[in-house]
Amino acid sequence: MKVIIRYFFRTLRLVLTPFMLLSEKLSTPESVNRSAEEQARVDEASKDLALYQFKACPFCIKVRKEIARLGLNIETRDAQHDPEHRAALEAGGGRVKVPCLKIRHEDGSEGWLYESGEIKAWLQERFEPA
Repeated sequence: MKVIIRYFFRTLRLVLTPFMLLSEKLSTPESVNRSAEEQARVDEASKDLALYQFKACPFCIKVRKEIARLGLNIETRDAQHDPEHRAALEAGGGRVKVPCLKIRHEDGSEGWLYESGEIKAWLQERFEPA
């Protein structure tokens, strides 16, 4: 019975994934307008960030939409299909849970932020135009 349930949900995920990705593509908001200098400052500040994510995870989609809305250039790392990123997420953050924002601080230390709502709030606090 467990095998049947597992294959049912795998099939469901395979069927729904293209629709979720299409929905993300169609509903992603336009990014905020910034001057070239201000965008360069934002790009410099966001170079120390990386988002560990699964492509079709609805919470990851929520965070990616916020990243797009704020016009941030944050590296996305696929923790589902890339074993190196998955291992780095588990080693650094302590668990394989997405979305997870890796924050490299100026002193070289790293922070790991897990919840989509907390990630969005942190990004808005740091990068929302005044």
